Order: sequence, then structure tokens, then C-alpha cells
Amino acid sequence: MKESILKNKSYDFALSIVALYKALSKEKKEFVLSKQLLKSGTSIGANIREAEFAQSTKDFISKMSIALKEANETEYWLSLLKDSKYIDSNQFKNLNKLNIELIKMLVSTINTLKSKL
Repeated sequence: MKESILKNKSYDFALSIVALYKALSKEKKEFVLSKQLLKSGTSIGANIREAEFAQSTKDFISKMSIALKEANETEYWLSLLKDSKYIDSNQFKNLNKLNIELIKMLVSTINTLKSKL
């Protein structure tokens, strides 16, 4: 169940990131930072999906750990976009809140599985 919630939340988050990327590239003509955000923000869910077919618990943990790294990178790009005034503080707060939720869920999942090894 937890992974299903994580899968759904990461997909919804990816959709939000895609929408932000479209807006930044169209309205603000910003392509470099927003492309980095697009890559890391959508990669979270992609790695969670990849973990569904992991060959072992260690492989599952590895894929979830990669998703966690991508979420951490996403936080960096969101902060940089906010501090460089490409996104406002409300956009940052909303997306960063969702990203932090994903980070917490990923950490919990990883720690739970590691404790069972």
C-alpha cells in the first residue's frame, strides 16, 4: 500500500514539474535550470516504477535510493529557481512541500527494508 501511495504521489509530482517546465520555457524563456528540474523531478517516479520489478530486495532498495537522490537534486533546482527569481515563493513552497513528502516516504521505505535485511 505504501509503495502505491508513493507511486501515485511521485507521478502527480512529475506532472506538476512538467507543467512548471512548460511555463518556464514558454513564459520566461528559461531552458537550462528548468530542464535540469524536469529531468530530476520526473526521474523520481521513474525510479520508483523501475523498483516495482526489482530482482531482489537489495535491487529494490537501490532503485528507491536513486529516487531519493533525484528528489534531493530536485530540491536543489527548486531552490535555485526560487532564489534566481524564476519562480515565486508560493510556487516553491507548494512544490517543495510535495518533494519533501516524497523524500520522507522514500527514507522511510528504504530504512524499513534495510532493517529487514
